[in-house]
Amino acid sequence: MEKRMKVLTSAALATAMLATLAAGCGKKEETPNNAASATPTPGAAKEVKYPDTVSYWVSLNPNAAATMKSYNEIAAYKELEKKTGTKVEFQHPPTGQEKDQFNLMLASGKLPDVIEYGWNGAPKGADSLIKEKRIIRLNELIDQYAPNLSKILKEKPEFRKMITTDEGNIYVMPFLLGDEQLSSVNGPAIRKDWLDKLGLKPPTTISEWETVLTAFRDKDPNGNGKKDEIPYLFTIKPDNETDLNYMFVGAYGITADFYQEDGKVKYGPLDPKFKEYLTLMNKWYKEGLLDKDYATTDGKLKDAKVTNNQLGSFSAYAGSGVGRYMSLMQPTDPKVSIVGTTYPVLKAGDKALGQYTYPFTGIGAAISSSAKNPEQIVKWLDYKYGQEGSLLFNFGVEGVSYKMENGYPKYTDLILNNPNKLPITQAMAQNFIANWSGPIVQDKRYIEQYFTLPEQRDAQKAWMTADHSKVLPPITLTAEESSKTSSIMNDVKTYRDEMINKFIMGAEPLENFDKFVSTIKSMGIDEAIKARQAALDRYNNRK
Repeated sequence: MEKRMKVLTSAALATAMLATLAAGCGKKEETPNNAASATPTPGAAKEVKYPDTVSYWVSLNPNAAATMKSYNEIAAYKELEKKTGTKVEFQHPPTGQEKDQFNLMLASGKLPDVIEYGWNGAPKGADSLIKEKRIIRLNELIDQYAPNLSKILKEKPEFRKMITTDEGNIYVMPFLLGDEQLSSVNGPAIRKDWLDKLGLKPPTTISEWETVLTAFRDKDPNGNGKKDEIPYLFTIKPDNETDLNYMFVGAYGITADFYQEDGKVKYGPLDPKFKEYLTLMNKWYKEGLLDKDYATTDGKLKDAKVTNNQLGSFSAYAGSGVGRYMSLMQPTDPKVSIVGTTYPVLKAGDKALGQYTYPFTGIGAAISSSAKNPEQIVKWLDYKYGQEGSLLFNFGVEGVSYKMENGYPKYTDLILNNPNKLPITQAMAQNFIANWSGPIVQDKRYIEQYFTLPEQRDAQKAWMTADHSKVLPPITLTAEESSKTSSIMNDVKTYRDEMINKFIMGAEPLENFDKFVSTIKSMGIDEAIKARQAALDRYNNRK
């Protein structure tokens, strides 16, 4: 899940949704596989049988790949075959080659029945792929053969708006975040045990952060008698856009990328406030408050700096950051405590911008034009959106990976204390798909149990308090807009990142910020802003 934050609904959405679905599913929701088709009444879902076989292209999630070769081995998919009689031929592209293999597959025209992908990254866009007869429009098929998803979209029209293209096409059976709680999973993290040792409170303002980072630098919080502490690790690595886009820069009411303000699309690095942010980072770098080697610190090196008791603060996920680091460090030092803080602000009482993922980000299962029985496939995929299917793919098989306690699906020790000593993420992956994505509504009760430590749950609560009003919704560019601006943005991002490093490290004087802005403008950023403004306007006009 976390990579998909990749990745932007009330706090009780998922529970209410499942309760509503339960009310509509008093009878078994699937038709027997050999049932005869029936003539539907007007407005009712048509009766078709489940498909005998489905070919299904999808990336193999790393947590699944750690112990399995195919999604056929996941307990939920095994149970789905028992329920529906449908045999699935999963096709997994080689790890690291997913994008290339996806593009080659589309170009070849030799398509499987179902393609699950992050379609926002698809060339040309979904509307063009429908016109080119690579994938098919699903609106009418969902209305006729997907009663469970139809019910969700009727009750949550904002979901329908997100999954519908600017030309009115629904192109996937979507992955949806079922609750606001699932949208904020990354933010500032700090060593609480170091704060306690130095008599400090978790910082909230940038001024307080500077005081804390200075104390981490000077007062030997790791207690080894050496001045080897790294107060804060800054990163602009693409696998952690939260750090660049929100940590500290969010205090200035901007991001380091595109955002919206009063319906207008803006690009943060053009704003004079971005110079203020760079000035702060440059000051901290000179004073030794930032890791001097931040630009060459990858994930493995970051892990080493944290677990070697050197790193005081960083941006982190609640799961793979806060939880994982504490589980790695506490066996040898039970006092280790890593907590999430609210996003830093300029003055007390303000709200900074923070990471937020919309309920739909383009991930879902499309049906290719090669499929011979799309109505049966839609029915098969729709099973996951009903009460039984939702429980199956969020929690696994009842009595095995979860048990119901007072109406709450509680994970068993197969997940939480795996007998084979598997990490919780790998134990989950053997049983269901909730901890990454797929054509389901992700249930917040999954994350309530995935975050086993109070520090993880408290971190998420802190990160959720940020201002998310400026985050762009899941807009889609037209094929023409995409082709015009993709090369522009590749060049702009490369130049932006290079210059951010130079400004922070002092290799480029901050007096040259105006030249930096002029260069970005000369690269065509206004064209990219114009395209995203048009896309935002179209999104806001969707019905």
